[in-house]
Amino acid sequence: MPAPTLSAELICSALESAPDAMLIADSHGTILFANRQFSALFGYSSAEAGALTVEALMPQHFRERHRQHLQEFLLERRVRLMGVGLELTALRKDGSEFPVEISLSPLTDDGHMLVAAAIRDITAHKLIQSQLLEARQAAERADQSKSRFLATASHDLRQPLQSLALLNGALRRLVVDPRAEEALCGQERAIAAMSRLLNALLDVSKLESGTVRPHTLDMDIAPLFTELEQEFAAVAAQKNLTLTVVHGGECVHCDPALLAQILRNLLSNAIKYTVSGGVRMHCSHSAAAVQIEVIDTGIGIGAAHLPRIFDEFYQIEPVGTRRREGYGLGLAIVRRLVDLLGLRLTARSEPGKGSVFALTLPPGTRCVEAPGETLRTGPPERPPELLRVLLVEDDPAVRDATGMLLRLEGYAVRTAGSLSEALECIGSGQRIDLLITDYHLGGNETGTEVITRAREQLGETLPAVLVTGDTSNTIRALEGPRLRLASKPIRAKDLLSLLRALRPSPAAAAQTSAQADE
Repeated sequence: MPAPTLSAELICSALESAPDAMLIADSHGTILFANRQFSALFGYSSAEAGALTVEALMPQHFRERHRQHLQEFLLERRVRLMGVGLELTALRKDGSEFPVEISLSPLTDDGHMLVAAAIRDITAHKLIQSQLLEARQAAERADQSKSRFLATASHDLRQPLQSLALLNGALRRLVVDPRAEEALCGQERAIAAMSRLLNALLDVSKLESGTVRPHTLDMDIAPLFTELEQEFAAVAAQKNLTLTVVHGGECVHCDPALLAQILRNLLSNAIKYTVSGGVRMHCSHSAAAVQIEVIDTGIGIGAAHLPRIFDEFYQIEPVGTRRREGYGLGLAIVRRLVDLLGLRLTARSEPGKGSVFALTLPPGTRCVEAPGETLRTGPPERPPELLRVLLVEDDPAVRDATGMLLRLEGYAVRTAGSLSEALECIGSGQRIDLLITDYHLGGNETGTEVITRAREQLGETLPAVLVTGDTSNTIRALEGPRLRLASKPIRAKDLLSLLRALRPSPAAAAQTSAQADE
């Protein structure tokens, strides 16, 4: 059956009913045909359209360029968009301009070259684009505001807690009354609780804002397991729980610090909700994956609660007389870290029988030991009197509290509130054995600048402690054998432990002192 032949009337009717404005013009730009949508869009009647040229539909600044483009188009004779890369506008009869998209098609009629144009009003599209751009800019401003808040919170909110923690440590070295000692112990627990809540809130905010960037590498998990076992052994013992940590020679590909944070939160949560029995963390592996399980004999989680345990501030109601513990943020942080690292975490539990959290990680191929603190045990040693500390801190309250603590421990302390004051102390000729500096100093100065300038004058082996509320990977990467990071708020005993780990031996200090006196 032969294909039907389309009549001229049908073709003309199709053009008339097209949703876009349609026109046909000759090689001189004179309009030969315009459909109804053209009249509705531009405001010209059919009779008026026949007396127009295409240029009459263009703002003045487009017309000269259009003449050249029209001749090029007639030579190319191909379908294309008009004004690619330009913001095109058209001109209505009333003189108003509006944004358009124009598609051009070459036609031939009885040997004459013609141009067909489809014109679309994109005012609504431009409005949506503008709204999306405004929304994106507003979101970027909000992110910047959140980043500024986090930077301020990480420093300014931690400062008073830092002062309280150090003053508590100083008072415990001054007070001998058992009743006062009991009050100070209670104060220390309250400060620790405030610190945990602030750190958890800041961790959630940083993960939400995208300021945490993972730095993955192949790492041996044995040192991390050993560190966590030592850290939580005393916590478990206080509740008469057994803590078992079992590992082999497993190697994983992960961010060491973020993995440590995940496991630390899982262990803390397991011990918190276990009344009797114990907590076990072990590792197993296959060719495709390494799995770490944290198992407890705790109160367990009902099926109705299990899907919500990773929500912020969600906690299962206490059973019996057991009081609510924590803030419901630990597992929320774990979930966000797991998602950030692209790992898999599953949880299974039964009320009254305990819970199992299983973390699946990709295996590593070449292990390097993850950076970490050297843990020390035993009674604290008093430093020799000849050890001198330069303390750089712009907050007077924190500076005074830290200086008081160090002097009570027998250190000779000089203080500075800025880079220039620190350089003045260094240039005075007095020996400096240890450097402690805050990271965020006034006037956009940083503790890293202080350390760099101090080592330029005193030698690269100068031991230093950088005290900071910033937990970003950039800051963590600065840590080395002679530079340790202390996260605010740091407890007095932890700061002193860092100094003991870094300070030169008495013999070396004495030799340095003798050389300085010569």
